[in-house]
This record gives sequence, structure tokens and C-alpha cells, in this order.
Amino acid sequence: MKLKELLELTNQHGASDLHIVCGSAPVLRINGELVILEEMGKVTPQAAKDYAYGMLNEEQIKTFESECDLDFSFGIAGLGRFRVNLHKQRSSVGIALRRLASEIKTVDELELPDIVKEFAMLDKGMVLVTGAAGSGKSTTLASMINIINTQRRAHVITVEDPIEYLYSHKKSIIEQREVGSDTKSFASALKYVLRQDPNVILVGELRDLETISHAITAAETGHPVLGTLHTTDAVQTIDRLIDVFPPYQQQQVRIQVSLTLQGVICQQLMLSKDKKRRVPVVETMVATSAIRNLIREGKTFQIYSSLETGVKLGMQSIDMALAELVHKGLIPEEDACLKARDAEGVKRRLKKLQETTNNAGG
Repeated sequence: MKLKELLELTNQHGASDLHIVCGSAPVLRINGELVILEEMGKVTPQAAKDYAYGMLNEEQIKTFESECDLDFSFGIAGLGRFRVNLHKQRSSVGIALRRLASEIKTVDELELPDIVKEFAMLDKGMVLVTGAAGSGKSTTLASMINIINTQRRAHVITVEDPIEYLYSHKKSIIEQREVGSDTKSFASALKYVLRQDPNVILVGELRDLETISHAITAAETGHPVLGTLHTTDAVQTIDRLIDVFPPYQQQQVRIQVSLTLQGVICQQLMLSKDKKRRVPVVETMVATSAIRNLIREGKTFQIYSSLETGVKLGMQSIDMALAELVHKGLIPEEDACLKARDAEGVKRRLKKLQETTNNAGG
């Protein structure tokens, strides 16, 4: 079977990912679950190599053969675009393809909190979208860039590895730089970005000290900076920003982060109660003066309480989001308790929500 036919199957099944591993039949990830296409037969080492090299140009082939890993994006007319990772395993080629939506969904279509729209329109400071791999970070960032593109006259510069969503120029002009082909690294791109007259900067991943340092500096100059981290909640996100620096710098970085950070969006996807789709569970933090003080003082663990009391400002903890989704009948209670920071707290919140609903109905 040709790669194009496998990708057609991926689209037909609404799968998020396609995995090609030697010795196994092709595998789809549908609503977070792996589905093995047994009828396709096992993939041979030569077939996997043919699939992989059929997507590459000569330069990419040289890079892959020397590095044994390669990230890139790949498109086929009529099928759409895919984010691809090639890697070596047991001396053969492994392929992971992530299907990218052809259209950028809105914040409402993604079922994200309204505060995300406000974050997109900020004229300074840093907003971070965090979560595990496959939690929808890139999709959320794309929806935010789309808000800017349709509502503001701005010069947007993105640094991505690889470029995932393609933007057309609307009210804004958008330059997309891909690590490897358009710039050497995230850090290198950020080092020079301020000379390119940007209004908004997007960093695909804050993955090392140098990149984080440049991003903070850009935010200090008054530019909106959007970025991602592989962290699971707001507190862990702030701690990661600071802990990546050597101890002698951390107090100064705390001050910088307290002044530049505007908000954090932490998200994960859970299988819905009817098992037909995945539902976003989102924690949101707005950097109020109280939270800025906690960051400066190294008391980030107290931020959890601020999330619980900051509902009117657009904040919610992951446990609040889980309880609300269970109350709406979107996810099972047992699954929510497994994902919760405090399972008993989620149960208490659910009880209160139910009492409120019953009283309103009465």
C-alpha cells in the first residue's frame, strides 16, 4: 500500500496520528486510542524506508542519515498537511505522522475558555500554552494567531519546528520561520527577531535556557510573546521557566518572569463520556498582582489557591475544569478523579454544583 493510501485511511477514520513501525501493521490513533490495521499486513524495513524517503528531499535525507532523527511537515494536495517525525529503531526507520487540520478552528469551536481570546489580544508580555505532547497546544496557538490576524494590524513572526499551520495574510502579515530550513535554532531566531520589527512573536517551543532567556528579554521590551512548554499545570510552568537557569540567576529571573508573564493556559484532552471525541480540560492562570508577588517571593505553590478564587478574572484550576465537565455530562467522574490534583476536592465541587442546579430548578 502506498503512503498516500494510508494517509487517506487516516483522514477517513478521523485519526490524529499514523504510526509506521517495522514488524507491525500500520497503527492509527483515534480519540486517543491505538487501532492496529491488521488487514494491512506487517510493515517491512524496506517499506518503512520507502515511505520515509518518499517524503524527503536530498538535504533532508542527508540530515536524517547523519542525525537518525528528523522533524518536518509534509503535505499532499487533497489530503492536507501532516507533521512528521522520522527516527531509527532497531536499525530500521520508524515514522510518526500527526494529521493537521486544514482549517484553523476558533477558540469557541475548540471549546476553550473565553480568557484565551483576551490573551490573544494583549499588546505586551508572555502567554504560555502548556501540556503534554498531543494535548492540542499548537492548535490553541493557531487559534490565537488567527484572532490577531483577523482583528489587528500586526507583524507576526513565528519560529516553529516544524511549521504546522499555514497562515494567509489578512489584517496582519505573518512570517513563519522553520528551524532547520529558515533558521538554525529557536535561540538563534529569537536573538535577531527584535531587529525584524515584530508586533507579536510566537515561539513553537521554549526548550532550553537560551531560548527561554531570549523569550523573556523579548517580552521585557514590550512585545507579546506566545510560546509552549511541556508542563502540566501553571505552577509547574513557572517553576520550569525559573529552574532552567543556574541558581545564582534564579532570583533575578523570578523578578523578570513576575513582570513579563501575563498568563498560562494548561491543557489536556480526555475521552468524552460517549467515547466519540476528545474533550479539552483547561487550567487558566492570569498574572494578577498577587500572583506576581508569589512568583517574586518563590511561593508559587500558593498559586493553586489563587486559581480557585480568581474565577471572575477568567482563572480556573484543572480540578475546577474537571468538575465542570463531569457536571455537564461530558466526561465520566471516575476518569476526572484519576486526572485530578485532588480527587476528593473534585467530588466536593461536584456535589456543590449539583446542589446549585437543584436549588435553581426548585
